[in-house]
Amino acid sequence: MSTIRSELQKKAQSAVIQYAFFRWESAMVIAGAILLTAFYPHPFTWWPVWGWPLLGLVGVVIIIFTSLTDEETNAKVLQTLFQERFDPNRIKNPELREDVKSALEYQRGIEDQVHKHTPGVMRVRLEDTANQLSDWVKNIYRLALRLDAYRKDTLLAKERKSLPGEIEELTAQRRAEADPEVVQEFDEVLASKEKQQQVLEKLNRRMKQAALQMEQSLTALATVYSQIQLIGVQNLDSGRSERLQADIQEQVEQLNDLIGSINEVYDYNSEWLPSDL
Repeated sequence: MSTIRSELQKKAQSAVIQYAFFRWESAMVIAGAILLTAFYPHPFTWWPVWGWPLLGLVGVVIIIFTSLTDEETNAKVLQTLFQERFDPNRIKNPELREDVKSALEYQRGIEDQVHKHTPGVMRVRLEDTANQLSDWVKNIYRLALRLDAYRKDTLLAKERKSLPGEIEELTAQRRAEADPEVVQEFDEVLASKEKQQQVLEKLNRRMKQAALQMEQSLTALATVYSQIQLIGVQNLDSGRSERLQADIQEQVEQLNDLIGSINEVYDYNSEWLPSDL
């Protein structure tokens, strides 16, 4: 199953190659090959004119290969991609922004734990867990975006405040009206206003639920993070791994369902974000 982490890992490989090519070591190798070709083209009588360029190419390939196989470099690039994809600075509400930062810190710590382990059964299980956790963090970020947009939506806030008074005033005017046709028009307007109020109340309840779910999900994420830190000094048997992954999957699905229900009542669109956010 594809996760946001597996998608970013593919991008990370390309990013690591670019990073390796522009490392100062690569620059020195390339510069050295150019200078030697220009000023010392034949160190030996049998040395071909393309000798230094070939040697420089081999050197750059070695640097790229070592970068691709270096755990620390790969972890650093992957984390940079996570930070770009789930940029907390897009969240304007300070509280929600800190929540996102906390989720990313937990994710970073878990990635560090994964890369501490050498390839083997333990590493595979931690990789699987990290893949699931990346989708968890993604859903926390998606929920934070919607809560942030809702909280800074001044038009909705104005409507929530003004609608009860408008309905009360229209109801009083309807009672005082004797013309049946005008009464019917009042009824139609009132029905529209009341429906609008119901939608706003439903949305407000949903957002309150989302705020509580955000708090609960971050607490659960902190608990899972602590468990994985303990795994660093203990063995993770298959049964324990499956239980942990089941708990994570439940959190991912709960957030996904909640986000889907918010999307049904709140037209959240953002052209500057990926479509899956």
